[in-house]
Amino acid sequence: MELHQLRILRELADLGSVNAVAKALFVSPSAVSQHLAQLQRNFPAPLTQKDGRRLVLTAEGKLLASAAASVTSTLAEVSARIRTQEQERDTPIRIAGFHSIGQTIFAPLLTYPEGQLPPLRFSDEDVSQQDFPALTSTYDLVLAHRMPHTAPWPEDRISVIPLAFEPLDVAIHRDHPLAEFKELSPEQVIDEPWVVSRSGYSPADVLETIAALAGQAPRIEHRVNDYATAGALVEASGCLGILPRYTARKSLDNKVTLRPIKGLSAGRQIDVLVRAEHLHREPVMDVIEAIRQTIRGLVGA
Repeated sequence: MELHQLRILRELADLGSVNAVAKALFVSPSAVSQHLAQLQRNFPAPLTQKDGRRLVLTAEGKLLASAAASVTSTLAEVSARIRTQEQERDTPIRIAGFHSIGQTIFAPLLTYPEGQLPPLRFSDEDVSQQDFPALTSTYDLVLAHRMPHTAPWPEDRISVIPLAFEPLDVAIHRDHPLAEFKELSPEQVIDEPWVVSRSGYSPADVLETIAALAGQAPRIEHRVNDYATAGALVEASGCLGILPRYTARKSLDNKVTLRPIKGLSAGRQIDVLVRAEHLHREPVMDVIEAIRQTIRGLVGA
C-alpha cells in the first residue's frame, strides 16, 4: 500500500468520479484505475463498485478513504514541525469563494501589511451548495455558503469553520411604494415582478418559500445568479430581488435598499471549508484569522 494510492481513494470519495480525480491530479483516468486496482490487492473486501457508468466507493472503501484523510493529516502535522516558518510562509495559500464573498473580502485581504500574511491566490467558484466540499481537493481554503434547512457539510471528510450567518433581504428601489415599510410581508411582495437566481441556487428557494406563505406563484421576469447584476436590474426596472445583507452591500447603488422579510428568518451560513491537514500549517491559520476579522468588520459595519 502506497500513500499516493490512498490519496487517489480519498479523492474518489470527495470528487465522485475517476475522470474528476484524474483531472485534479493531472494524470490519466487509466492511471487512476491502475492505482486503485493495485490498492485493492491489499484488501479482501471490495473497495469500489460500479454505479451505472461511475465507479463509487463501497462502505469498506469509504472507511479506508476516511483513514487516508487521517494519515494525511498526521503527516502534515509532522511535516509542519520539520519545516521552518520561513519556508512555509513562502508557499501561496489558494483560496476559493463564491462570487459575492470574493467581491467583498478578497481585496481587503490583500491590504494586510506586507509579511503579515503569506502570498494569497484567489479564485471565484460559482457552484451549487453540494459541490463546495469537493473544491477542498484543489484549494487550501474554500469559502462556502449553506442554507440552514439543507444537509450539513460532510464533517467526516472536511473541517468546517463557521464565519457568520447572513440574512437574505428583499431588494427594492428606494422610490418604490413599498420602500416606506421597515419590513415586508410575503403578501405585500408576491404580486411584484422579480429578479432571482436560477432554479437550484439560492435565493430562488427563498422566493419559493415567500410564494408558499403568500399562497400564490411569483412573477419572475429575470433569472441571474450574480448579485451585482440583480441589484442593477432592481434599480433599472422596478423589480424586486432577494439579496444578501452584508456581501451585496458593496455592489448596490444607493438607489437600492434592503428590507427584511416579515415572519421569515431567511439567510445563509457562511463557512470556511478546509481539509484537516491544512490546519497544521501556521500561515493557513493566520489567513483564517484574517478572514474572520474581515467578516466581523463586514457584519458590524
